[in-house]
Amino acid sequence: MSPFVRHGIEYKSREQMARMVEAGRVTSAALDAAIAVAGVGVTTAEIDAAAAAVIRDAGATSNFLGYHGYPATLCISVNQQVVHGIPGEFRLADGDIVSIDGGAIVDGWHGDSARTVVVGTADPADVELSRVTEEAMWAGVAAFASATRVGDIGAAIDDRVTELAGERFGILEDYVGHGIGTAMHQPPDVLNYRARDRGPKVRPGMCLAIEPMLVAGGLETAVLEDDWTVVTVDGARAAHWEHSVARHEDGIWVLTAEDGGASRLAPYGITPVAP
Repeated sequence: MSPFVRHGIEYKSREQMARMVEAGRVTSAALDAAIAVAGVGVTTAEIDAAAAAVIRDAGATSNFLGYHGYPATLCISVNQQVVHGIPGEFRLADGDIVSIDGGAIVDGWHGDSARTVVVGTADPADVELSRVTEEAMWAGVAAFASATRVGDIGAAIDDRVTELAGERFGILEDYVGHGIGTAMHQPPDVLNYRARDRGPKVRPGMCLAIEPMLVAGGLETAVLEDDWTVVTVDGARAAHWEHSVARHEDGIWVLTAEDGGASRLAPYGITPVAP
């Protein structure tokens, strides 16, 4: 049975969301493998291969590989690269900040998630940039549990960044979160900042990829000649965190977290409920 679509937004049944849990599980396992390999002297291609093996061994497929011609399983973005960095022969150096983004398809259902790590000797400023980005993501996930409009998620992210960092970090506006389900990128857009237009109503059956991207400098970005890699124009470093999240009649479930998000949602007073 196909999901119900209204105003371009795909709404899933509980059974369909339960099937998305497996895509999320494989996505999480692939990122676990990538993070485990990432280290000083390791090439980004080697990190990509580790995730690809997990996805292949699970009988799943990558939703990044071949997407509009994209040539790899993961996007691996280093230092001033914000998103969509292409893995290759680049070797990570001591202190690099690395954002790893990937996803898997299981039985036609998609998962999508991203994490940021600092390899080797970490600059405290980079650790803080990643921490604030991750915390802001969880604030957005928590807001989804009670949101009446999709824009409530971006408002919560924006407020959390201000609370934790003031104006030290900027929230990228050119790239946003999205719906997810039978395709990786679907309506609606999920802004990472407060906006006058609060977006569509949140309804049970909605599944969203919530993914703030923060920069330690100006918000202006550019795309490199490879037509994929997005960098900060001023060379400032960036961080990216993402989870795919389902909302149903009884609550939310973080599809790409092993515990459904329980440990990180507890401080917000939220207990996730499996679909």
